[in-house]
Amino acid sequence: MKMNWFTMLVAISLSPISVFAQKGVEDGSRFGHGEDSIRCLQNISIYTKYVKTNNLKDAYTPWKAVFTEAPWAQTGIYTNGAKILRALIAESKDEAQQKVYVDELMAVHDQCINYLDKLNTLVKTPRTKGAILGMKTHDYIIFTGRDFDVNKAYEMGKEAIGLEKANSNYFMLQDMMDISLRKLKADENHKEQFIQDYLTVSEYADAAFKAATNERDKKLLKTAKDIIDAYFINSGTATCENLQAIYGPKVEQNKTNLEYLKQVISVMQMLKCTNEDVYFAASEAAHAIEPTSETAAGCGYMCYKKGDMDKSMLYFNEAIERAQDNGKKADYYYNAAIVLFSQKQLARAKQYALESIQANGNNGKPYILIAQMYASNPTWNDEQALNQCTYFAVIDKLQKAKSVDPSVTEEADKLIHTYTAHTPKDKDLFFLGLKEGDIVTINGWIDEKTIIR
Repeated sequence: MKMNWFTMLVAISLSPISVFAQKGVEDGSRFGHGEDSIRCLQNISIYTKYVKTNNLKDAYTPWKAVFTEAPWAQTGIYTNGAKILRALIAESKDEAQQKVYVDELMAVHDQCINYLDKLNTLVKTPRTKGAILGMKTHDYIIFTGRDFDVNKAYEMGKEAIGLEKANSNYFMLQDMMDISLRKLKADENHKEQFIQDYLTVSEYADAAFKAATNERDKKLLKTAKDIIDAYFINSGTATCENLQAIYGPKVEQNKTNLEYLKQVISVMQMLKCTNEDVYFAASEAAHAIEPTSETAAGCGYMCYKKGDMDKSMLYFNEAIERAQDNGKKADYYYNAAIVLFSQKQLARAKQYALESIQANGNNGKPYILIAQMYASNPTWNDEQALNQCTYFAVIDKLQKAKSVDPSVTEEADKLIHTYTAHTPKDKDLFFLGLKEGDIVTINGWIDEKTIIR
């Protein structure tokens, strides 16, 4: 039901808007002067009433008048305006009219950014350019249709993410990977940047998740991270062969560009492509400029692959000394243990594996490696049945690996099945006075107690 002018003016005079309006009328900066200010206030009252009753079609005309004539009268012009236009776009069956509404929706975001400083003086919680630009990008993706320009969307999304970083809304992070993947499909030359976009967005998503304080945000960010990972995995770029092809020629051209070399090393490590030649080349070049734990580890891998085990150990020890992060330190100890194991230096290899466990007790791989060391040299006694008891100790380590790290369960179970066949027979133990449940000490370099079962 429409209000008459007298009723409307009374309502306006009693509403909270009138408090702000008085100052606006006095300085002429928000609502205009005289009749203009009254008309503006009338339109605000009309369109907000329609918005509250979800009559967005009738809200459009009075809202548009306020948007045009009083661009910083209130922040609701932009939040309500976006809501109105999204509804009209969805309801319209006319493609030309839809395009008009989409253009107006983009203009809403642009004008909001233009008047942002003034609008933020009206609210307790200021908005940011990056968040508004992120929402503009989101609306552009959803509503643009056949006129979608992937390069335009990409530049908007990249600027928004660059401004907000870890403060980005979850949908901004998803949108960035969506757009970057579309750009990749349109341009093969975007492959390297797509990988970098993934690393950047993934980093921000992880940081946002850690900073989230309520379960709803955590759930949204977890879902966003899963979607981001899916975009990357399904892109076809996440292969070591691709990374070698992308970075191989460029590392040679950037041997003195430390930042670029670090980027390559980081990507290769994250995607577990540390056996590729380009990883070694980048690590060696970066290590010559600025030695770090990462570059030392890269050189360690390179020497291992080339068969220079002594030099490989020197580099891994350097990586361990330089590492500040326990996770990385654990990885370097583990890799050094592999080098020593390959040289049959079993006691030293076990010690390095134990150091890896000490640095990161949630990784099952060092336990599996120790089990394989035991199985590779089970002989410690003249009695064959006692030597076979070593396999109980092997199985102990494999069971421990599963208990601390479910991700290695499949590998551990296969090895348990294999090594169980090598445990001693009951009759052989009987002649030694041993039975199920007895404790046996495996002597020598292994030095473990295990239970017969």
